[in-house]
Amino acid sequence: MAKIKTSKAAQPKAPKTAEPKVAEKAPAVLWKDLPDEHDYPAARDYLQLGATPVQVQALVYALKTATLVSKKAKDILRAAGLPLLPVDNPHVAADLKKIRKGIALSPILLVQGDFRAGVPAQIADGYHRVCASYHVDENTGIPAKIAPSTVTS
Repeated sequence: MAKIKTSKAAQPKAPKTAEPKVAEKAPAVLWKDLPDEHDYPAARDYLQLGATPVQVQALVYALKTATLVSKKAKDILRAAGLPLLPVDNPHVAADLKKIRKGIALSPILLVQGDFRAGVPAQIADGYHRVCASYHVDENTGIPAKIAPSTVTS
């Protein structure tokens, strides 16, 4: 029986297996120590859509005097009953760009909901920042000032 010689060039090469890529580390979301001053008028504008002027004034005062707490992005969206906005939303994209550049974001302003009554929390200012942070890491701790909804009672 004759042996057939084959050249190395004629032999099929084994397919290269892709090297597992090391996941690129997500950038840290940086936060300012306090909300920007313009966040309070923005919160007031939003709150005016669902509360009386007296209630809005009390809520904005409560937000200004509240201490900062940290809440996870996923919990904020769930408590507010809001959907996660996509990364191509212009405001979310702008906040994601700030995150990539290492620019600190302003803490968010929330009005506490009431689960027993079926009343969701209200993101008075910062919805886009919450969504951008969620896209980086849903467990991101987000600094927030929270006004109790009872200040309007």
